[in-house]
Amino acid sequence: MIKLITWPVHVLNSFRQSIAYLTSLITLAYLALALLVVLLPVDSSILPGFLDFVNFDDPDTARTLLATLIAGMISLMVFSFSMVMSVLTQAGGNFSHKLVFGLVTERRHQQVLGHYLGTILYILVLLMVPVDGRTPDVWRSLAAYLGAGMVINCLALFVYFIHNASQSVQINAITQQLHESALRSMERLQARQRHNQWCYVGHRDISDNRCHYIHARQSGYIQRADLQELAQLAKAADCVIHFNFALGDFIVRGFPILKIESEQPPDDEWSEAVVCYLEYVEGESIQDLYVNGLTQLMEIAVKALSPGINDPGTARLCLHQITELLCERLKFQPCNTLADETGRDRVTWPEESLESLLYKLYTPILHYGRDDVSICLALLKSLKTLSLFADMRQRDLLQAHAQRVVDALSELAADPLDSQFILERLDGGTHRLALSKDPFK
Repeated sequence: MIKLITWPVHVLNSFRQSIAYLTSLITLAYLALALLVVLLPVDSSILPGFLDFVNFDDPDTARTLLATLIAGMISLMVFSFSMVMSVLTQAGGNFSHKLVFGLVTERRHQQVLGHYLGTILYILVLLMVPVDGRTPDVWRSLAAYLGAGMVINCLALFVYFIHNASQSVQINAITQQLHESALRSMERLQARQRHNQWCYVGHRDISDNRCHYIHARQSGYIQRADLQELAQLAKAADCVIHFNFALGDFIVRGFPILKIESEQPPDDEWSEAVVCYLEYVEGESIQDLYVNGLTQLMEIAVKALSPGINDPGTARLCLHQITELLCERLKFQPCNTLADETGRDRVTWPEESLESLLYKLYTPILHYGRDDVSICLALLKSLKTLSLFADMRQRDLLQAHAQRVVDALSELAADPLDSQFILERLDGGTHRLALSKDPFK
């Protein structure tokens, strides 16, 4: 029963994240307008007299005009999106294929596509419904001219669409968009943690005798979960729900995704209700998980360092965005527990640790860029900046990564000129790291 109630909500949420959401709404608005025109004809006698000049004298003129407009619109739409998909595919090859879906599903692109399809559907309805009488009256003539106005609007949208799509695949715009999305995700996480019910708990001892498992019903990426609803279910059953996976992980069917800490095993109806509040999402959602934004920036940097692209400037640009996001991450500890009003834990989930995050971000860039002095120095500068915002334990982590970068730089200092250039920048800038110069002696 609970599944039947929550299923439409999940379908609606999935629909809102697809490219068809705004496109369908705008297209339906055009269809409603077309049906209003053909089903509610207005007598010409009640229309202002100065509109008589728009009336068509020849019955074939209106149909010829509408047929020409719809043919032009179809050609325009095919040309627009074939060219844009070509540009997006090239951008995916140069940066990351994960970006293509996000660029296509942007709200602005959905709006343009909705106006294109809506205009075609509006003109098609006018062509399909015949006009009573030998010539169109003023009302239907006005409808035909409105179709021409819609096409002119689509021509303006065509210019906007091409400009916006070409700008959106520029590396500066891509990295800035990833940065802003990840930053907003962290800000929402910080705002949520202002409530006492959201907290971080370190090591937990869970008795296996009181644990019962709920297995995954399907395979896919679980990137969202309604934690508050899960907490209500846990409170009603007097238990604790422990996530056996991190949000964003790929889950195979049959995997024990949830560990239920309770005296009695949960019944099937309650287990089905819990699973319904876990949402499977295609791709990586940056709006829900800031870690995805950081990893995508890292992947773009690694792709830019590949021999086929060889663009260290893009890698350094990504490092700048990663550094700013990590500075924000150092300011707080993401929560991993949701408690009830009495302070008892109800839902827990694994959270990406800073140690794991630093390793996932800096190790691949160092691996693929260790032969480039500029990349190694950019990594070192990033770690120096982070050290200014870190506490003692966090500085130890940064110190370990910085020493790996220094070791990589020492391998590049085979020439005295290289050694002098690197040594001058080793201690440059304001930082709180202790960088050894022994490898350069």
